[in-house]
Amino acid sequence: MEAKDKEITVIVGPNGSGKSTLLKSVFGLTTIYSGSIRFDGEELTKYPPHVIARKGVAYLPQTENVFTNLSVRENLIMASYSLRKEEVEDRIEEVIGTFPVLKPLMEKRAGMLSGGERRMLAIAMSLLRRPKLMMFDEPTTDLAPKIAREILNKIVELRDELGIAIILVEQSAKRALEIGDKAYLLVDGRVNFEGTPEELLNHPRLSRLYLGIETGL
Repeated sequence: MEAKDKEITVIVGPNGSGKSTLLKSVFGLTTIYSGSIRFDGEELTKYPPHVIARKGVAYLPQTENVFTNLSVRENLIMASYSLRKEEVEDRIEEVIGTFPVLKPLMEKRAGMLSGGERRMLAIAMSLLRRPKLMMFDEPTTDLAPKIAREILNKIVELRDELGIAIILVEQSAKRALEIGDKAYLLVDGRVNFEGTPEELLNHPRLSRLYLGIETGL
């Protein structure tokens, strides 16, 4: 599998197919027994997560991605741990420019935010380190359709305006494939399909069998 700069790589598949495990493996959260994971030409499997993060990889898990007992500002400061002190405020202003909805919420406790606001805070926290690769594990889970669309639009913005490589695992396969540049179908831990999102969406057998999408063919 390959994820390129300025592209959204979508990974879809049935529950239990290994999508989330794949993201955790890239970020050093699982034990790798064989194979290779390379980023910017460097092998990642020898590094722990905090080193992988410093190399420009960000991973946003589905849950527990903010400190609910801290304010929005405190969450952003906590996420700035690897930055120099003089950089922190400038970086926070930078990410607030990308997520202006957070500006009036800076002193609000993260646990009191709506689901959509909390997801945007989690993304903003990851952006503070200016990652080259961002991996999203089902970022729209439990969100209303309108808010889910806003989150996906922000992910598109990260690709188009910041040039970040995106790997997206999403529960709504159709919604994710509509914004993707490259698609992989994972079944039982193996790549069952590689191609464009359009090809997968229109595949009469795979889209129906694994994604629950009727093509009408």
